[in-house]
Amino acid sequence: MSRGWMGPWTAAALLLGAGMASGSAATGEELQVQMICFNFETVQVTWNASQYPGTNLTFFYKFSPEEEYSPCPRYTVDQGHATGCLLGAKDAILYFSIRDGSRPVLTMDQWVSEYLKPSSPEDVRFSWHQEAVTVVCTNLSYNGLLYEVQYRSTFDTAWQSKEEKSCHVTVDGLDAEKCYSFRARIKASEVSYGSATHPSDWSETALWQGGQPRDRCPEKEPLSPRFILLSGLATVLALSLLSLSVWKLWRMKRLLVPTVPDPKSTFPGLFEQHRGDFQEWIRDTQNVAPVSKMEFQDQECEPVGALVVQPAKTEVGTPTTVGEGEASGGPLPLPGQLPRGGDVVSVGGFTFVVSDSSYVTL
Repeated sequence: MSRGWMGPWTAAALLLGAGMASGSAATGEELQVQMICFNFETVQVTWNASQYPGTNLTFFYKFSPEEEYSPCPRYTVDQGHATGCLLGAKDAILYFSIRDGSRPVLTMDQWVSEYLKPSSPEDVRFSWHQEAVTVVCTNLSYNGLLYEVQYRSTFDTAWQSKEEKSCHVTVDGLDAEKCYSFRARIKASEVSYGSATHPSDWSETALWQGGQPRDRCPEKEPLSPRFILLSGLATVLALSLLSLSVWKLWRMKRLLVPTVPDPKSTFPGLFEQHRGDFQEWIRDTQNVAPVSKMEFQDQECEPVGALVVQPAKTEVGTPTTVGEGEASGGPLPLPGQLPRGGDVVSVGGFTFVVSDSSYVTL
């Protein structure tokens, strides 16, 4: 026989000794034993033959205490040494004895169902409806089982599970545009069979996308309409919140920091035509004559809007001042004749003659 019949040595292996099992009548060294009941069809009992190098251990069994022990019908062999026994199963207590020749190494009895391993799901079918899929398969003939379906998309790193007591498992919340992997297995309920049972092997992995079977999933998943819609709504919401924040910030800035008026709008042409020269701009736009500086060196500020009178010289031989002839009682000049002597000043249609020692204030 090949080594393939021998189950793996795992943490769930049955660790038994000569004095550990109830009803044991054997003596000898401790022996590691593992038992697996395949779907109540066959039972495999394996042991660690390395503890007895060079020795071929034999196996005897029975399913009733009144029966006689029968030899193992089918051994598993590794490197020329027996490492286990494969025999038909019953849902009953298995009494067995492992012997070195005629000397019992280990004798014990165990319920076969405590080491049950159901068969893999058969005839697995998928029924799609919108964003859910129902996985069905053939139920086994005995009870106390859990039918587990695992699934994941190409975006998932871990499998997600759904369990039911019958092989009619519905998985909700799927995206029909994504490619999913499905697999199923059957487990014995711990309440019904204990904690030493073994789950079945996984069924063949099936690939589905959009309610259709696939040979393989694409490397890049297409963007679903739902994802595009949600992304668009999220973008619009973010832009709206950003605009509202900018508007509130602008309102707050206007309240805290008043705006300074732009001189370009207040003084049109000042910068465009006069290069910022205010005197030139006001002379050109307001028709205001330039103001000459008066000689007020001792004053801090210059008079604004002072009227400057430019006297005109006359060639008069005899100086005469306004008010002198009237004060001395001399003759006044005739109308239309200018007084002799002094400067002639014209202001607003009036003519004055001013001598060197007189002045006129307007």
